[in-house]
Amino acid sequence: MKLVVEVIDAHDLIPKDGEGSSSPYVEVDFENQTSRTKTIPKNLHPIWNQRIFFDFDKTKSYHHKFIEVSVYNEKRPVPGRSFLGRVRIPCLNIVRQGEEVYQSFKLENKSFLSFVKGEIGLKIYTLPVSETTNLINNPPCFPRPPSPASNDSSSVTEKTEACSCSSLDLTDLSIDHTKTEVTSKVLTEEPKKVSEESTEIRPATTDWIQKHQVMQQPAFSLRKRSPKEVESTMHHHQVNQQAHHLSHDEDEYEVKEANPNLGERWAVGGSYGGRGWMSGERMTNTFDLVEQMFYLYVRVVKAKDLPASSITSSCDPYVEVKLGNYKGRTKHFEKKMNPEWNQVFAFSKERIQSSSLEVFVKDKEMVGRDDYLGRVVFDLNEIPTRVPPDSPLAPQWYRLEDRRGEGKVRGEIMVAVWMGTQADEAFTDSWHADAASVYGEGVFNIRSKVYVSPKLWYLRLNVIEAQDIVPNDRSRLPEVFVKVQVGSQVLKTVICPARTANPMWNEDLVFVAAEPFEEQLLLTVEDQVHSSKDDVLGRLSFPLSTVEKRLDHRPVHSRWFNLEKFGFGAMESDRRNELKFSSRIHLRVCLEGGYHVLDESTMCISDQRPTAKQLWKPPVGILEVGILNAQGLLPMKMKDGRGSTDAYCVAKYGQKWVRTRTILNSFSPKWNEQYTWEVYDPCTVITLGVFDNCHLGTHEKPGAARDSRIGKVRIRLSTLEAHRIYTSSYPLIVLHPTGVKKMGELQLAVRFTSLSLSHMIYIYGHPLLPKMHYLHPFTVKQVENLRYQAMNIVATRLSRAEPPLRKEVVEYMLDVDSHMWSMRRSKANFFRVMALVSGIISANHWFGDVCQWKNPITSVLVHVLFLILIWYPGLILPTLFLYMFLIGIWNYRYRPKHPPHMDTKLSWAEAAYPDELDEEFDTFPTSRPQDAVRMRYDRLRSVAGRIQTVVGDVATQGERFQSLLSWRDPRATSLFIVFCLCAAVVLYVTPFRVVSLVSGLYVLRHPRFRSKLPSVPSNFFKRLAAQTDSML
Repeated sequence: MKLVVEVIDAHDLIPKDGEGSSSPYVEVDFENQTSRTKTIPKNLHPIWNQRIFFDFDKTKSYHHKFIEVSVYNEKRPVPGRSFLGRVRIPCLNIVRQGEEVYQSFKLENKSFLSFVKGEIGLKIYTLPVSETTNLINNPPCFPRPPSPASNDSSSVTEKTEACSCSSLDLTDLSIDHTKTEVTSKVLTEEPKKVSEESTEIRPATTDWIQKHQVMQQPAFSLRKRSPKEVESTMHHHQVNQQAHHLSHDEDEYEVKEANPNLGERWAVGGSYGGRGWMSGERMTNTFDLVEQMFYLYVRVVKAKDLPASSITSSCDPYVEVKLGNYKGRTKHFEKKMNPEWNQVFAFSKERIQSSSLEVFVKDKEMVGRDDYLGRVVFDLNEIPTRVPPDSPLAPQWYRLEDRRGEGKVRGEIMVAVWMGTQADEAFTDSWHADAASVYGEGVFNIRSKVYVSPKLWYLRLNVIEAQDIVPNDRSRLPEVFVKVQVGSQVLKTVICPARTANPMWNEDLVFVAAEPFEEQLLLTVEDQVHSSKDDVLGRLSFPLSTVEKRLDHRPVHSRWFNLEKFGFGAMESDRRNELKFSSRIHLRVCLEGGYHVLDESTMCISDQRPTAKQLWKPPVGILEVGILNAQGLLPMKMKDGRGSTDAYCVAKYGQKWVRTRTILNSFSPKWNEQYTWEVYDPCTVITLGVFDNCHLGTHEKPGAARDSRIGKVRIRLSTLEAHRIYTSSYPLIVLHPTGVKKMGELQLAVRFTSLSLSHMIYIYGHPLLPKMHYLHPFTVKQVENLRYQAMNIVATRLSRAEPPLRKEVVEYMLDVDSHMWSMRRSKANFFRVMALVSGIISANHWFGDVCQWKNPITSVLVHVLFLILIWYPGLILPTLFLYMFLIGIWNYRYRPKHPPHMDTKLSWAEAAYPDELDEEFDTFPTSRPQDAVRMRYDRLRSVAGRIQTVVGDVATQGERFQSLLSWRDPRATSLFIVFCLCAAVVLYVTPFRVVSLVSGLYVLRHPRFRSKLPSVPSNFFKRLAAQTDSML
């Protein structure tokens, strides 16, 4: 693998040769490999267009490495150089070939005293060695990127001059793969200058999966159901739940401390090939946030020399693995004497009830009993133990025995049997004994998987103008608008206010697009004949893969596009005039890589990185989550007359989704799976949801069954202490139309590891979203619409995976209905505001008690403090900050022991009325009876009336302030300006300390010197006129 650094150009360099110019060249340093470009003499805006190649080990982690690009001025005639600036680019921003984008970096100085300026344009990407050889043999022509200063958007065509590339001197090129130390083998190319109007053609990008998303091996667990669970019924659980709901304790919805036997506490014992696993030895592995679970693995590879049937003269073999009462079967092959299966079976150690393992080879018969071909028996006490990272156990050939085990028969089978944990690589795709009842497509639906969200881009289309628009009805001027469709997203511009054949809009339309770009952009220019009829006057379509990508706010060059004729204008008889006349439209279109595409609620966001990987910052930490188990789950469906739950857990953070294995028919499932995420911002949230799997067979109709919600947990990473393991049991709380209900508990082990304290401090002062959100922000309506479209795209793409992550699961995890109206949420938000205001109200009451001398000691102390601050005003701010510091230190002892969880009281869920909950779960538009809708509308009117009154009172107070100087009340304004003149004279003469002292003592005066009537300023303010009397 090669790292390619394309040095394109530089702008506005600082002159260093004493003649107002410089002779710059670029030196690139990567991992002690250094190379430089050619020197451009006497040019402050040089163009190199030169590629530099470095050795790049893709198996090595470069997260904390940098590529240093330095610009120097070459001194002549005396050899030497002077520094012009440098750029340090994190290796995290390196992309593959095809994803590279021209980036302009601002040059930085080496020290505080040096002065540099200017920018350098680069492209950085990786390239396989084979393609590097092709580039050497056939060096490409490099077009010159458009200059930032040139902004000519009126050009229709772009001419490109032929470019010739200089040949490479390959005599010094030597690639020695046998050497272990890194050498600096660098290749450079020096193409000639090309035209400034050249066009750069970018290939379609490819969606790549990050290494940490595929290297992480998930873990699993199984659990044997107790007889009490088997005998429990749906009715029994419902009755118990109702009784428990009526008499639950206050801590039922609280997070509880758990003490699982995590991996870091496992005893060290055993080794590869060791014996005696039946005695309960434990071994260490890398899964330190989950409980260790042992499984017996049987890998059936292949067989040979199997005997043929005497009747059919052929053999349809399959293998049956039997351990106690559990049986697993491979698929059968027709007429094959040397079959290959390569299938793995897994049996939980907790369920093993036998001391021997039997592997049968049978011949499948169409009618009657299957023929017995032979067997192999294994003693479980002699089975070796294997724990990763040990290499996989090599399978061996075994001669088949007869039914009684008295002699050998014809045929051999290759089998590997070992004892391992859930960390074994074979665990994910193996057949499990507790899932023997699942068949068909359901086998894939119960496995654990890691998913990656599609890479989302904002597509910005600026519709500027159109020319020579010809309506179908020549007797009228058209009312033209533009309609654009990308996939299922359709947006329209406003109708041009001027009825003309050359309309202008200059309107931005923003869409969401996902890689790989499968959709086409379809644009139509339409004429609104009347409100129910639109005539299509022309159309245009092009693939999104050809659209230019930009990473910052610099303008993209606009282009003119010819519109295809539509309707009668597109007939064969009219196509001969296409070259002579055509309507055209002026567009500016680009894919925005500097934004973060929001696909989840902004309050529970899990990722804030921009779309373009080149703009990513290094990670600040690692998040590790161990999904241990669930307890006390309620039955979600009926199976064979009994209540049943087939639970699995889904976790979402950033672009990575994980899904645990489905544990069948258990109200206390154990998963014991551990996953890892890279953290780029600690102020983010990880979301975990538990669901009931309703797709365990092939008899379900498509779309008929939906996975049921059991509950959801959110953990904000900023509430976690670094390097600490949190083992907590979170209640799974779900709001139903009948009220809030606890569906069970989810036990998790969470650890956040900080990589750099200085970087973490820097993040807290950094903007929450990428800078493009602040330079060119979207409106609130645009953000909501784009978020809804992004959620639909993510749900659609993940539902197409195998096994699918279903749409109802993705929508629940992303809070698709969080924007819908809810009386309960409105009350909760109102009381949240009141809780904040209550602090100010309490402080006001305390100050009132001080002024009323209800506690003389407190009032005296406040007077003393006031006098000290008046005498030493410089102590005011230090005293304030010291007071807040002491409060923070005092509150440290009361810090929460667990990350905060969903609060039913804060959410106003326990006190919600049944009708309010029914309204919250109503569809949009409503599907309730007319009387219920009328009652809810009247209730909403009453609430809105109270809000209207409060808003009117606030407006009245503000208008009274305005009327002080507006002469609406001439006498009041005259009195106020006279008072202002007198106050100005007094304050000019009197020192500020004296004024502050007198004012403070007046406010803190004893109640004996107070009147129970309102003060004079209050009376004067309440008499001021507002605009209330002018309202209808």
